[in-house]
Amino acid sequence: MSELVFALSAWVALLLRPQVIGQWLPVVLLMLGYGLLVRRRMRRRGGSRWLVGFAGLCGLLYLLVWALGAIGLPMGLARDLAWINLLWGVLILLRLLLSRTWGLGPTDRLYLQVVKPAFLVGVLLFLGDRLNSLDEVGAIGLLELFGRTYTVSDLLIVLLFPYFLVVLSGLLVNLIRGLLQTILDVSDSSLQVLALLLRYLIVGLGFLWLFNVLGLSGTPLAALVGGLSVGLGFGIKEVFSNFVSGVWLLFEGSVRPGDVLFIDGDPCMVRRMGLRAATLWRQRDNAELVIPNQVFFTNQTTTYTGTDRMRRGQVAVSAAYRHVPSEVIALLEATARSMPRVLREPAPRAYLISYGDSGINYVVRYGIADPLENLGISSELSDAVWKAFEAYGIEIPFPQRVVHPAGGGRLEEKALDET
Repeated sequence: MSELVFALSAWVALLLRPQVIGQWLPVVLLMLGYGLLVRRRMRRRGGSRWLVGFAGLCGLLYLLVWALGAIGLPMGLARDLAWINLLWGVLILLRLLLSRTWGLGPTDRLYLQVVKPAFLVGVLLFLGDRLNSLDEVGAIGLLELFGRTYTVSDLLIVLLFPYFLVVLSGLLVNLIRGLLQTILDVSDSSLQVLALLLRYLIVGLGFLWLFNVLGLSGTPLAALVGGLSVGLGFGIKEVFSNFVSGVWLLFEGSVRPGDVLFIDGDPCMVRRMGLRAATLWRQRDNAELVIPNQVFFTNQTTTYTGTDRMRRGQVAVSAAYRHVPSEVIALLEATARSMPRVLREPAPRAYLISYGDSGINYVVRYGIADPLENLGISSELSDAVWKAFEAYGIEIPFPQRVVHPAGGGRLEEKALDET
């Protein structure tokens, strides 16, 4: 550890030398000035104006490099920073071009999750190698464990490899799923299940490779698993429980991507089954709900797509007592059958539910193909029932009260029922 501290202090001392400060400080000031004064305005005016502003920044940086060389000062670090800035601009330009082909959402995810972190790591490693040999720094030992000395390189692998493994495995699996969906006639829900299982496999193989590189095999791995089991009991029990629950749900098939579940009074579609949680889409407010996997594993869940996607909906209505119930029932069924999004089989059925204070209460029940369309179909059918009742002279009653004076001038309320 002392060797690592010495190497870091040597880097800091090198960066604070006057000859080195004269290279990186003007570059940093130019970049900050561009970011504060130019970049925001150019982005508001459009991509072409931003490109002109960035080209001006590159010109100033290379002019600085030329000026340093012309007066005989060191310019190697300034030139490297100028090239890094140019490469960063090229990546931003590629991002703008790809967003027109792939869409803004997928391009931004690729840029933020992969390109930007990889670029940052690459720049830090490159500049670190320019200041001091990375081979020497990477070989510095940090600790002894299981009869093996773990170095700075091992620490970097442990910190960086899991992140890029999880992110890149997701992108690779999405690519494979898109190819399979194009080539094979497979349902989207089955493809999502296959994609998630394939991602589990890739991540598992990646961690096995990591354990092998770190020398964690046999007895060391058993000791690590023993320590992990203790950690599960204290800190990461919920994470492990959600992971196992997600795998079990996929194999059991009770909750899959594409299913429609009834959550907190609203139908929600399962979009993704992740390593820790499931992502559901709620149509009412276009919100995404992130629910831990073990919730579906331990709690009762109502699904509208367990065996099929057909769902029963209903519309309740009242009619005055003077109308014959059989005629009202026939009209309700005929109105429901006339709706284009109401299924013919099972046929809509209307029922007399109860005799109310103001009228007779009816309900018409119908089948729909998509559970998420129930609200819209219910609204359309309610409007159609209103128009049908108006056309056939069927009155929808409502409670009325009349206030009249009683004996002694006292006011009394009397409910008048529709007859």
